[in-house]
Amino acid sequence: MTVLPDTGYTPTAEDRASLDAWFAEYDAASARRDVERMADLAAFPLNLVSDDSAGDGRSAQWDREQFVATMTHVMGDGSEDIAFESVRTPVFLSPAMAVVFTDSTMTTEGRSTQLRYADVLIRRGGTWAFQTMLQGGWGDSL
Repeated sequence: MTVLPDTGYTPTAEDRASLDAWFAEYDAASARRDVERMADLAAFPLNLVSDDSAGDGRSAQWDREQFVATMTHVMGDGSEDIAFESVRTPVFLSPAMAVVFTDSTMTTEGRSTQLRYADVLIRRGGTWAFQTMLQGGWGDSL
C-alpha cells in the first residue's frame, strides 16, 4: 500500500480523472512524436531539474522554442513505433497543483527502457499543464 504525504488537500474524483486524461493526451502526442502538441500542454517558461555526469544538480528554464527544438532532437523523426506503459502516483497539493511521480517503460524497435521521473503540473482555467520536469541524467544537455 502506498502512503501519500498529507498535503491538506484531498483530490476529488474529477481532479484525478482530469489529470489522468491530461497524461493520456500527452502520452499519445509523445507516441506520435507530435512535439508541437506536447508543447501546447506546457506552461512556459518550463522548469527543468536534473543532474549531470559529474553528479551535480542542474536546472534550467526553457521557452517553447527551446523545448520544441530539444524534444524534436531527442525523440527523433518518428519512423519507428514508440509505446509507453506508465504507473503514475499523483500528489495533489491543491486543486490547481500536483506533483506526479512516474515509473514508465518506453518500448521502441522491440527494446524497452525504464524511466523514472516527476512532473509538476498546474491547472489554469480548468486545464492542466506541466510546468516543471524532473529526471536524472539530462543535466549535461541543460
